[in-house]
Amino acid sequence: MRINKYIAQATRFSRRGADTAISEGRVLVNGQPPEPGADITDSDTVTIDGRPVNAEVKTQTVMLNKPAGYVCSRDGQGSLTVYDLLPSEYHNLNSVGRLDKDSSGLLILTNDGALAQELTHPSHQKTKIYELTLDHDLTPEARDKIAKTGVQLRDGMSRFELEPRGDKDTRWLATLREGRNRQIRRTFMAVDYDVINLNRIGFGDYELGDLALGSVRLVS
Repeated sequence: MRINKYIAQATRFSRRGADTAISEGRVLVNGQPPEPGADITDSDTVTIDGRPVNAEVKTQTVMLNKPAGYVCSRDGQGSLTVYDLLPSEYHNLNSVGRLDKDSSGLLILTNDGALAQELTHPSHQKTKIYELTLDHDLTPEARDKIAKTGVQLRDGMSRFELEPRGDKDTRWLATLREGRNRQIRRTFMAVDYDVINLNRIGFGDYELGDLALGSVRLVS
């Protein structure tokens, strides 16, 4: 197993964070600094900052119904974080992707690096489904532009499916197969709409269902 994957499975580090710790000389394998990308076997002893790392940990995955007003990072810099909602036994889990502070809904947290990779890597095209409310009625022209033509953003073209949600032209269901930062909000802003509420209800095979706002559920 690659050393960064080994560390990610056993600690709060992401693989990128593990690579950084290795480059900073904080990681030792059998008392020696490892090469980046080194393979680890069961007989190896790995330490970070002098503390042993044990990769034989049980993987856990939870779903959280995140309220608006919470950030997904560990350091909220004065804001509430999703870790304020989690029982302490889940504080070692990392969020899979993020929901911005103003958005709510389904957030997956896990220490399973393979699952996180499967859900987030663009090649897997996992769907993300959102309920949204706009500040005024969406015209057929604006809908076609978003769903068919696409909207040019600074980081590329944005296009996603839109389906009516209820009997008002301000309420929609958006389905994405990519996950750029604040993509839905920026796309609508580009065609002169503000997203008032944004709530994720699906991510890959996971569905929010009846999970109460602010509640957490262990799924594996």
